[in-house]
This record gives sequence, structure tokens and C-alpha cells, in this order.
Amino acid sequence: MIDSHCHLDHEPLLSDLTNVLQRSKDVGIEKLLTISTSFKSFARVKELINRDEMIYGTIGIHPHESSKNIITSKQIIENLNENSKIIGIGETGLDFYYNNSEKDKQISSFKEHIDASIKTNMPLIVHSREAEEETFDILNQYKDTNLKILMHCFTGSRSFSDKLLTLNSFFSASGIITFKNSSDLQNTFKSIPMDNILIETDSPFLAPVPKRGKKNEPSFIDFTATKLAEIKNISKEDLIKKTTSNFNKLFFNQ
Repeated sequence: MIDSHCHLDHEPLLSDLTNVLQRSKDVGIEKLLTISTSFKSFARVKELINRDEMIYGTIGIHPHESSKNIITSKQIIENLNENSKIIGIGETGLDFYYNNSEKDKQISSFKEHIDASIKTNMPLIVHSREAEEETFDILNQYKDTNLKILMHCFTGSRSFSDKLLTLNSFFSASGIITFKNSSDLQNTFKSIPMDNILIETDSPFLAPVPKRGKKNEPSFIDFTATKLAEIKNISKEDLIKKTTSNFNKLFFNQ
């Protein structure tokens, strides 16, 4: 298994990293992708990728942080070139639910990340909340560039996923698909081709059932994999094999 999106630089994961990693290995996780959300976060990510060979990282500014952390495409590319274990760009995107940063700053930051992704052929990790139309309209402007899109913790509508599939997007399922009130999301993932699906924890957030309400960690991805296999009506073994293959195809061209 591969946890395609976690935040190992957040507590309580960071201070318990040795045990977190061991529990991850115990359930069969091969790789962990720890995600940058700010300049301070990226500094921690650069340290974490040296802690264990299973840890990889990204460079990016979360939309919540885009007013305080102004980044350019050039800066992103320079940081990507520093270490081969930085394998993705993001998370970036739009969050009009909280609006912790001004909309224009979010959009500007998003476009800088997209530009860096196109120039480096690195996957773009996209956060979208209450911004389906705006997110798609921006991504669709680059439809002829072979942009590699990963919609992280996808909770969008069926129509949104259908439009994103025209851009050959990937979609990452989180523990939210295990929640009782997530039937619409489960049906959306049922409709998404297996070739376009990854799994993630977004830990320490969004712990899946039966751990809901607790601090999430990468090893809990096992519960998400079990539920997603049920939704897709395939064996858990096949689900794990396919999502692992999809991750390696997207991030390592394997």
C-alpha cells in the first residue's frame, strides 16, 4: 500500500515518528508521501525524507497559507531540483469554504504551482473545497499541456469528477469514504475508473471508521482500502495492487 497524502510534520505524528513508521510497515505500507503546506512545513518535509527510505515529500503552499506564503513557479522548480525524493507539487488549489486566504491570492498561487508542474512534468496535488467550478475552469485552461492532476481527498460531486476525468485526473480516496453519511461520495468513487484511483489518509486528519474521532495516522489507511475495495466490488488485494500501481505510474512513470 501507499499513503499518497499525509502530514508527518504535524503532531502527534512528528514526535512519535519511529512508532508511526513501524505501524505503517506492519500493515504493508511501502511509501508515504508527506505533503508541504507552507515554507515552514517544507523545511520539515526536507528533514523527514531523510528519516526513512519509505518517506517522500512535496513542495507547495496550501490555499489557506497562500496569503502569507507567496511562492513563484521558479522557486518551486529550484526546490524540486534540490532532492530527488521531492516528487510532487502541492498541495495547492482553492478553498472557498474557509477563505483563510483571499481568493485572488489562492488563484494566483494555484497558477504558479500549475506552471511549475507543467515545466517539470511533476504531479500537481490539488485541494478543492467549495470551489468546483473555479477549480475546473482553471485546470481546463491547461488541458493541452499533459498536466498531471491528483485530486487529493476527493469529496466532490459526480459531475465534477466526470469533468476532471476529461483531463485524465487521478482521485485520492480518504477515510471520508468510510463515514456513514458519505453515500454520495461512495457512489462517485464507484463510477471513477480504477485506473484513476489512489488512497490516502490525510493524517493526522480525517481518521476512518472505526478510528473516527481519533488522530489519524498512515497505518489507518488499511481501513480505507477495505472500504474502497467493497465499494469497487473487488478484492482488497486487487485494490491495493491497483492503487499502488497507479501511484507509481503517476509519480515515478513506472
